[in-house]
Amino acid sequence: MWPRTRALSVHLLTATGAVFAMFALLAAVETAWSWMFLWLLAALFVDGIDGPLARKYEVTLHAARFDGVLLDLIIDYLTYVFIPVYALYASGLVPGWAGWGILTVVPFASALYFCDTRMKTEDASFEGFPGCWNMVALTVFILEPNPWLTLVAAILLSIAMFLPLRFVHPVRTPQWRPVTLAVTTLWMALAFTAAWGEFGLGRPLGWVFAAATVYLLLAGLVQQAFARLAVARA
Repeated sequence: MWPRTRALSVHLLTATGAVFAMFALLAAVETAWSWMFLWLLAALFVDGIDGPLARKYEVTLHAARFDGVLLDLIIDYLTYVFIPVYALYASGLVPGWAGWGILTVVPFASALYFCDTRMKTEDASFEGFPGCWNMVALTVFILEPNPWLTLVAAILLSIAMFLPLRFVHPVRTPQWRPVTLAVTTLWMALAFTAAWGEFGLGRPLGWVFAAATVYLLLAGLVQQAFARLAVARA
């Protein structure tokens, strides 16, 4: 009975992400952007720990009635895509035609990506950009780039979802895992600080946040390039 209870508790933990998504949506509707991101970060934290717990407590064996992968994807689409993209437009950071472009391209591409059976690689990395638009949106809120630059970046990342490009999983990718976990922890801490402080990190912390974001975005591509170089030399 105890293994089944532990396994079911993991599903319950994952499902709290839906509650956080609702709170984030309500905050977004009320233009309380800091609170929206704080709720999204709470959902991101849950998403980061429920997978290891699910594997540890063997949820597919002891709580097979509920599909944890499907539950996770439903919540991820809300917290990674739907709410952050709405915020980019509704906040005025990406208004007008640039905003309509993001509202069209990103949800469409992400819906296809989230049902892609080749999303994960053999080393638990992501095949293609993993649709982390919550991270993209927070970066836009902090840096406030030109709206058209944001649209171009969104289009390129949407295309990258379906290209044979590697992106690290912050918890599961074994290569460089200690570094990736440290950078992910640093990113989360700075993201919380930014959201709590109305997105004003200041120049030094802003550069650190940008560097952490670049690492999480490019680490998998660098690993992929090294692997191909090793094969070519062999």
